[in-house]
Amino acid sequence: MLAIVSSRAELIRIEAKDAARKGSNKAARVITAILCITFGWSLLLAGTIGALSQLAGWPWFWTALGTGTIHMILAIILLRKSSGTPTPLFPVTRAEFQRDREWIEKLQKNPKSNA
Repeated sequence: MLAIVSSRAELIRIEAKDAARKGSNKAARVITAILCITFGWSLLLAGTIGALSQLAGWPWFWTALGTGTIHMILAIILLRKSSGTPTPLFPVTRAEFQRDREWIEKLQKNPKSNA
């Protein structure tokens, strides 16, 4: 029984280490992408607002307000659609624990006799 507990603890340690590594890599990529997108998008918006104001003869602040409103609406739509179900963590450990539970239940139902 001690061997089972020890092996499960080692499995949890391995999966936790792997999950932490994957999570930190993903977080770094997401943060970098967000910074690049924000900077690039800001430059594109400033140029677009200036160009539209110049071409249409509108004051720049009305163009900026309209562009900002469109962006807020798009952001709300995207945030509502992005709420998905996350994938479960520690899939191997969960499967092992389920097998352990089934094994223990089987042992409790059919105890070995000493005869």
